Amino acid sequence: MKTFRIVFAGILLGLTGFQVEAQRVDRVGEMLANEPGKTIKVYKYDIKEDIARPAVYKTQKAFEEADSLGADLVLIHMNTYGGAVDAADSIRTRILQSKIPVMVFIDNNAASAGALISIACDRIYMRTGSNMGAATVVDATGQVVPDKFQSYMRSTMRSTAEAKGRDPEIAQAMVDPSFEIPGLVEEGKVLTFTASEAMQWGYCEGISEDIGGVMEVAGIEHYEIIEQGFTWIEKLIGLLISPVVSGLLIMLIIGGIYFELQTPGIGFPILAAAVAALLYFAPLYIEGLASHWEIAFFIIGVILIAVEIFAIPGFGVTGALGIIFVLTGLAMSMVANDGWDFTGVPAREVLLAFSIVIIALFLSLTLSFFLGKKLFTPGKRFQGFALNTIQETDSGFTSASTQMKSLVGKTGTAFTVLRPSGKIEVEDDIYDATALTGFVEKGETIRVVKYEASQAFVVKV
Repeated sequence: MKTFRIVFAGILLGLTGFQVEAQRVDRVGEMLANEPGKTIKVYKYDIKEDIARPAVYKTQKAFEEADSLGADLVLIHMNTYGGAVDAADSIRTRILQSKIPVMVFIDNNAASAGALISIACDRIYMRTGSNMGAATVVDATGQVVPDKFQSYMRSTMRSTAEAKGRDPEIAQAMVDPSFEIPGLVEEGKVLTFTASEAMQWGYCEGISEDIGGVMEVAGIEHYEIIEQGFTWIEKLIGLLISPVVSGLLIMLIIGGIYFELQTPGIGFPILAAAVAALLYFAPLYIEGLASHWEIAFFIIGVILIAVEIFAIPGFGVTGALGIIFVLTGLAMSMVANDGWDFTGVPAREVLLAFSIVIIALFLSLTLSFFLGKKLFTPGKRFQGFALNTIQETDSGFTSASTQMKSLVGKTGTAFTVLRPSGKIEVEDDIYDATALTGFVEKGETIRVVKYEASQAFVVKV
């Protein structure tokens, strides 16, 4: 008899494809049952923009505040068409790790990355006419990316659904058009739920038209809603760490350095580059993304480039290393690594950061060259920012000073070794000079034989 029961159980498992549905754990229901009549403290925040780093920042702040305020429930008010997968994954992970139950109210749209975040919540509520799904990964042009990226998204959607006791095959169908679920979605189409369909298939706990209705449908009679607020500084930080603004700041940094190299002395371009660098690194540092070594990489890179340009003729290893250091410092400041530890940092996040920096570098140099030609050439509006007038010798202009010309025929000593360039001392004054033939050791007697192109030429006596 015992053997028969074992065989019968094995047949049942075989018929079900060896799938054991995860038991649905309703943390919201447990909380209400354990403390009936209690006024529930609900912390509410919005995700009504593209899923990117500002949304991650907003989510981290929301859960920190909810914990500190002793909130009983977190409610996300969502209306998004999706966004970056890495940002959505960070938000999803934070929700799954939350000790406080989380509900989401889909107010119109929870597409793509928004669907992933919604599935991570304990309860999902939707407005009439709203939609959830279509989580296929696409690039910036809307084209479907290779299957290795889709595979990761399929796995993430499945594991998230399993963590919340929802059907993982339905979650996969939101990504994979080749996945068919009879009666729900046919092969070749990506699943997108309406509110009523989501209710029918266990992906929505209720339909409501507003937050008050959500509380009523959820069975929460007594509640206090605390809405997330931001100071102007926090709003500014959220704006500055967005990929678009970060890219623009990188363009200002590179452009400022480029224009500074086109003009003598230190002026407005380098000041603009310094301000842009401050606005770029400071918010990332405050948010824990940029660390000391990444900022140091950027500064070292700038120094190496300056040394290559001003101290070493030509362009070689020093300049190349400087460019690598600058690019690395800018890119890695966007990545959520812990110092030199990159455990858990998706490769696509690093690739995206370097892509933003390289594209911004290319655009900045292209625009700088174009604007330099258009604005600073003779006859243009800003020609006064650059020196374009030719000072002809026939008009009396010369770069040679009377004092330097008077050195010709005088003797002195080599103040440094001339190999062949160095410095000489004539009548207690130090001058730059070049030996016409061979090397001249320090302390040897020399004679100035000519002065050309702002350079004294000497021979050993």
